[in-house]
Amino acid sequence: MHEALRTPSRPRRTVSVCLPARDEAPTITAMVRMCVDLRDAGVVDEVVVVDESSDGTASLAARAGARVHRQSELMPEYGPVAGKGDAMWRALSVLAGDIVVFVDADTTDPAPRLVTGLLAPMQHDARVRFVKGRYRRPFTGAGGHVTPHGGGRVTELTARPLLRRCFPELAAIRQPLAGEIAVDRDLLCALPFHLDYAVDVGLLIDAWRTCGADALAQGDLGVRRNRHQPLDALHVMACAVTDAILDRAAGEGAAAAPMRPPMAALATAEVAA
Repeated sequence: MHEALRTPSRPRRTVSVCLPARDEAPTITAMVRMCVDLRDAGVVDEVVVVDESSDGTASLAARAGARVHRQSELMPEYGPVAGKGDAMWRALSVLAGDIVVFVDADTTDPAPRLVTGLLAPMQHDARVRFVKGRYRRPFTGAGGHVTPHGGGRVTELTARPLLRRCFPELAAIRQPLAGEIAVDRDLLCALPFHLDYAVDVGLLIDAWRTCGADALAQGDLGVRRNRHQPLDALHVMACAVTDAILDRAAGEGAAAAPMRPPMAALATAEVAA
């Protein structure tokens, strides 16, 4: 697993940054402006928001400089929109970069490192095709008291213990549920997408199975702060993550939640037709 830059820089490839969003009006402007600054500096090539909101997120993102697509208008033949994973999957139809960077839109303290920290391993080691964000996530408790760790409850109590047991090769991944990833576009188009909270850990396991550990890396993003979900929402997330990990551990034929097929498979089917 590559944690640092080990080889001379490879030729630069084009980069698409995508923010899947749903009702993120409080944070979307600052997040988009940070990404647009990187675009203006030539670090990335396009900034896209895929939105399905009712709070004005789309108009705020557009004013901040992003290209905005409504999720329901991308690949409408696949029916009603589902969750975050569905938004990420549909986004591939409009993202042009050789590298696709997904970042969550609800970060309260955006910094360029959220993107550049993901890109660094891929740009400096030709073997790396999938980068997961690694960060410290503080927890804000009752009365606004902040502790430096503990913000990732499903990560620490569900995802990491299950990965250690079922996929020990991935036990070193600090944030397996991180929404911050950078992925070689060809690889991303070869992977299926969960529609729900399981999308992030599903992509991680499938990328490892497809490419091996040498193609995976973790990008140091420092500290990331976002809102904390209530326990009932975390229960739903933990169930989805558990199902995704155990289904993959069980192998072929295991019952799985609804997923979008690999984008590359759709293109192959269209050519054959």
